[in-house]
Amino acid sequence: MSRINSQYRLAARPVGLPKPTDWEYVEEPAAEPGEGELLIQTTYLSLDPAMRGWMNDAKSYIRPVGIGEVMRAGGVGRVVASHHPGFAVGDHVYGTLGVQEYCRSDGRGLTKVDPALAPLPVYLGVLGMPGMTAYFGLLDIGRPQAGQTVVVSGAAGAVGSVVGQIAKLKGCRVIGIAGGEAKCRLVVEEFGFDACIDYKSTDVRAALRAAAPDGVDVYFDNVGGDILDAVLARLARGARVVICGAISQYNATEPVKGPANYMSLLVNRASMTGMVVFDYADRYAEAAAEMSGWLAAGKLRSREDVVEGGVKAFPEALLRLFNGQNTGKLVLKVADD
Repeated sequence: MSRINSQYRLAARPVGLPKPTDWEYVEEPAAEPGEGELLIQTTYLSLDPAMRGWMNDAKSYIRPVGIGEVMRAGGVGRVVASHHPGFAVGDHVYGTLGVQEYCRSDGRGLTKVDPALAPLPVYLGVLGMPGMTAYFGLLDIGRPQAGQTVVVSGAAGAVGSVVGQIAKLKGCRVIGIAGGEAKCRLVVEEFGFDACIDYKSTDVRAALRAAAPDGVDVYFDNVGGDILDAVLARLARGARVVICGAISQYNATEPVKGPANYMSLLVNRASMTGMVVFDYADRYAEAAAEMSGWLAAGKLRSREDVVEGGVKAFPEALLRLFNGQNTGKLVLKVADD
């Protein structure tokens, strides 16, 4: 059976925001699976801020995407051909499928998912990498205790929205930071945060003084930059700062802005720890089981921002992450299931 695979390959290292010339769009016949292989038709792709870092030729926790390679991306899809004993045609799987309609795989790194238990986009959000990041970053590194104050930046995003909900489940007071009145309203009304600070219209430091008069016990940072500095100035003694991301810096053309208020860590006997979700891969099932239970019980809400348009819509859809257009988990729909 002849299938045409549409894909985006990295054509150049972006400077600042990725632009159209940084990509090469290719259509070619999908490779047929060999012995021990399977072919997956991608249904949904996960669009994540980390993708911007993967485009840079710099040392990181994962090797950069090579020039001419299919852009790395997590996704869910359906097996359409298989010569692999562990996967049958019709199975749904999650894995690193890349920005393409079809992915040939030897099965390594793939996980079967059940669309009867949760819609497929949820496996890219709460039950995917963002949910795992929130779960382990908050609980293993942040170590929140009931009654403590947790602050989350990027609170309307895929990771931040889940962090705040888990913190509430653990009995904490939770303050979000997000951009715009609509997002702040969503954070409080849908995700159940106690308060949300609009960094676009409010002095964040002054708002934090009012919202967290006794200081911040746990700060989950998704944005870096000035907001990180503002929260560092409000740390409580023994506070834990989780460095998950720094989306405010990813497209900077000047040197990355580091924390000016880092001495607050010394004064308050606080800690600041980086978090990479892949370090917890052997425990994903543990997190998925608990969060699935919370979802089923209505204690955890999942929100996906699904963009239509197939693979061709990828470059424009990715930019939604950096201009503040998305709420919840940003997902690109590639094909009907």
